Amino acid sequence: MTDEKTCIFQEGQVLLFDKPLYWTSFDLVNKVRIMIKHAFGLKDLKVGHAGTLDPLATGLMILCTGKSTKKINEFRDLDKEYYATLHFGETTPSFDLETATDQSYPVEHITPLIVQKTLEGFIGEQKQVPPLHSAKLIDGKRAYEYAREGKNLNLEPVNIIIREAELVSFGIPETKIRMVCSKGTYVRSFARDLGIALKSGCYLSALERSAIGSFKLKNAFSIEKFEKYLEQMKQI
Repeated sequence: MTDEKTCIFQEGQVLLFDKPLYWTSFDLVNKVRIMIKHAFGLKDLKVGHAGTLDPLATGLMILCTGKSTKKINEFRDLDKEYYATLHFGETTPSFDLETATDQSYPVEHITPLIVQKTLEGFIGEQKQVPPLHSAKLIDGKRAYEYAREGKNLNLEPVNIIIREAELVSFGIPETKIRMVCSKGTYVRSFARDLGIALKSGCYLSALERSAIGSFKLKNAFSIEKFEKYLEQMKQI
């Protein structure tokens, strides 16, 4: 029966995972590959992901194995849903918690109504400048490598679409929103732009990807659940 189960992953599987906090996307791919290879005695197995999540983000990632890795681009093109926690009144160079705060701003004028109205103004097609602290390729080099070298490059804006943006819970300094956006959207850059629109500062303090197209986080494996799943498969 092991050979039959081995073929399932080699022939191709689409797997949903909840990426742990602080893990890179590569960490997750590598862990899953090792787990499957170890469970079924495989010498090699293709495993890829359909969309990166930053180490400081959690939530849904689609992993493809074997021949299903050919489908990766299809999944990358799907819209994403996020729940983002925004910290008002301060900014950081990376637009998130990767770097320390560098400036402070007033927040007394920010109200739930103002935030919701401002969010509505972001809905639609627009150009967004990616963060320098990102994995975006510039002349064959990752943008964050330039940032770590202290080089302040001006990145070209990219076309994105924000389809939905709504207030989930309001607080100062931290507010939670839900948004649905196209591929290529940086929620960290959205936080920066929202702070500017609110005549204040803002950075992303937490991020969870809850959906990719019709794929939902609630249906995803944790590493622990996937380990149990593999054990069950071996017993069949």
